[in-house]
Formats: sequence, C-alpha cells, structure tokens
Amino acid sequence: MTKDQLEQEKNYRISVILSKELMSKGLITKEEFDRLDTMLLEKYQPIISSL
Repeated sequence: MTKDQLEQEKNYRISVILSKELMSKGLITKEEFDRLDTMLLEKYQPIISSL
C-alpha cells in the first residue's frame, strides 16, 4: 500500500466514524448514512475498507 493509498484509507475511515456518530445522534437517517457512505467510497476509493 502506498502512502497515498494509506492516506485515502485513513480519510475514509475517519469520515465513516463521523457519519456514524451523526447517525447515532439522530442528525442523519440510515438512508442518508448509506448515501453518504457510497459517496465516500467513490471519493476516497479505500482498498481495505471496500473489501
């Protein structure tokens, strides 16, 4: 894994953690989380997290 790929993976995971926190507080719905996760996967293209 390259340094850039590692950075993309880290950014994706942090974004997902923050999104889950928003969902747990009722600030976004499960459907909104799912759409957001899809957008994050497209943006960051994580190698490990997409398996």
